[in-house]
Amino acid sequence: MPEIQGHPFAGLDLLSSAVVLLDASLAIRYLNPAAENLLAISNKVFAGCPLENVMECPPKLLAALDSVLNQGWGYTGQKIGLRLVGGEVLQLNCTVNPVDSPEASLLVELWPIDQQLRATREERLVEQQHANRELIRNLVHEIKNPLGGIRGAAQLLERELNNPGLREYTQVIIKEADRLQDLMRRLLSPHRPMQPGPVNIHEILERVRSLLTAEFPTILSVCRDYDTSLPELVGDREQLIQVFLNIARNAAQAIRRQADGSVAAPGQITLRTRAARQVTLFKRRYRLALEVQVVDDGPGISEDIRERMFYPLVSGREGGSGLGLTLAQSFVQQHQGTIDCESKPGHTCFTIRLPLV
Repeated sequence: MPEIQGHPFAGLDLLSSAVVLLDASLAIRYLNPAAENLLAISNKVFAGCPLENVMECPPKLLAALDSVLNQGWGYTGQKIGLRLVGGEVLQLNCTVNPVDSPEASLLVELWPIDQQLRATREERLVEQQHANRELIRNLVHEIKNPLGGIRGAAQLLERELNNPGLREYTQVIIKEADRLQDLMRRLLSPHRPMQPGPVNIHEILERVRSLLTAEFPTILSVCRDYDTSLPELVGDREQLIQVFLNIARNAAQAIRRQADGSVAAPGQITLRTRAARQVTLFKRRYRLALEVQVVDDGPGISEDIRERMFYPLVSGREGGSGLGLTLAQSFVQQHQGTIDCESKPGHTCFTIRLPLV
């Protein structure tokens, strides 16, 4: 294996999956950062230790390791339970392959089952987003031309009408056409090229906070829970403001509807920032990522739209365009990040993770 960045296995550091290299006696030769994170051990401390000192392998896996050593065949195992030294049991899928290197004999790759499911879900969401965007883009172009014709015809008709009462009807047509044109423009807005630059996440969140308190002065309290040691990230400032404003405004509107329904106490939104270490975003491993949470104590997201809330034109409130979360997800994905949501009555939390490169 070629020498890369100081030691022979440094190329494995870039993998999002956990990799353990073993020698012929099943002693650990190397753990990549993902394996250190998964097994909660350090490569510096455990390199050279027998595998059995780190985990209790089931007989099936031990037999597979022996078979790969002796016969040189690869092995793939599903739903294997590994008991760590502290007693925790991990449910994993794994592959074992022989390594032609004087440093190691076996390469063991481990994937937590829930991590694989999450990665598959993220991949499916991205594919769905691309399909949605293409469908919407084609639909918008099909609608724009006849819509412009309708608006123009209404203007011409208005000039020919002498009755002011009839002109009210043409004004309705013109205003509704303008509203639809604005909707079409917003549907296409994710396709604006990014304009990346260094941005301070707390400056962005403070901008969002000031907008919210101005728009909802009596029903809302916006709290801050910032990790001020976080570095700047590279991103599109306007897009990121739109991401957090769309999410927080949705929360504020839900709180307002709840307040209108009889709840007198003001609602609360919390903007929280943290550093996340050894994070996998879209199958790429990052040593450091930014985690932003937007938490509210509103009524929660209805179960019937929870699985579809990021789809275009899906809204939980009457009169909503259903574009806020769609745009937020699109902008986050353009930043190579992820957005997740957990919701129940009284607690909704959107978590956005963005790589810090």
